[in-house]
Amino acid sequence: MIDQRILPGAEQYVTCTDYREVIAAINDLTIRGAPAIGVAAAMGIALGALRIDGDTPESFRIAFEEICRQFAATRPTARNLFWAIERMKRRYESLFVSLPPPLTSANIRQIANNAEPASSFSGGGQSSWTIVGRSVSSDPDHDPWHLLRESLATEAIQICEEDIAINRRLGANGRDLIPDGARILTHCNAGALATAGYGTALGVIRAAFEEGRKIHVYVDETRPVLQGARLTAWELMREKIPCTLITDSMAGFLMQQGKIDLIIVGADRIAANGDTANKIGTYTLAVLARSHRIPFYIAAPLSTIDPALSDGSAIVIEERNPEEVTWVGGVQTAPEGIAVWNPAFDVTPHTLITAIITEAGVLRPPYAEAINHIWPSGSG
Repeated sequence: MIDQRILPGAEQYVTCTDYREVIAAINDLTIRGAPAIGVAAAMGIALGALRIDGDTPESFRIAFEEICRQFAATRPTARNLFWAIERMKRRYESLFVSLPPPLTSANIRQIANNAEPASSFSGGGQSSWTIVGRSVSSDPDHDPWHLLRESLATEAIQICEEDIAINRRLGANGRDLIPDGARILTHCNAGALATAGYGTALGVIRAAFEEGRKIHVYVDETRPVLQGARLTAWELMREKIPCTLITDSMAGFLMQQGKIDLIIVGADRIAANGDTANKIGTYTLAVLARSHRIPFYIAAPLSTIDPALSDGSAIVIEERNPEEVTWVGGVQTAPEGIAVWNPAFDVTPHTLITAIITEAGVLRPPYAEAINHIWPSGSG
């Protein structure tokens, strides 16, 4: 994975050979963005399962559930994280349900030897794959958990591949909301870096640009971690999409000057009524957009929607290290000992959102009805 902490100064990649390294990468923002966190968690769980040394089904289950618990404790606001964990759990449970009793390691070895591979791997009677940059071999003759490990690895890879395809569909669904000549404001980073590839909010922008529309993107720097300045600006410049960087406090004046036609941002969790948690500062932009009658769009996959939450008041908001606010680029910018409040996200009420762009289509108010209508065919 690319180390997002040091962009744009250096483009370096991190290889994780242990699931705990993936957890650390999520916690310290080496990788960030709700969809990307979900993909990383799935890969990390598969990586952890490859190294479980369980003698019995019960010991394997205990170890697997502990790995999942540790991933769930990383970033509480990101819905895609929990969606990916639950999907990996369902894959694990479905395999165990399919195994006839008695559920013993010998029994599983026999089934693994007789079963068709869970994925199209090549090479004799032995399958291998790469999870988070590490090639691991699973031999059914010596590993009773071969089928289970392979199945979890395949599921993680599928989650990754699906995310890229979902982002492209999402981009195609949203590009017609961007007229030729549009001046667009975005916040934080919801591009390829925040996903398995292509992006959500930036995916929509990218799709419009690829279709030949003349657009210009204004990028909020996004304090305190500067995801806009460091990551979104970097992505847009690599794609040669015209862009201008602004500080967060300039956004209102930019709108007042009539220089913004629409705002599009990503999401970390969307409640059943459309209330949306996203990077801190998103709510401020939504209020300003309403005051200036500017369309305000959310772009997110269905896996970001949490139908169990009736509204945004129940969304858990992560609070991060105060030093993210008091230090910038290794330089202390505030007095030692100053009290700091550092919520990573805020919640934008559904009443301020013009539309929610998903891979299933563009959702419009009333969002409770729209979400309820599409959810059975969604990814929950």
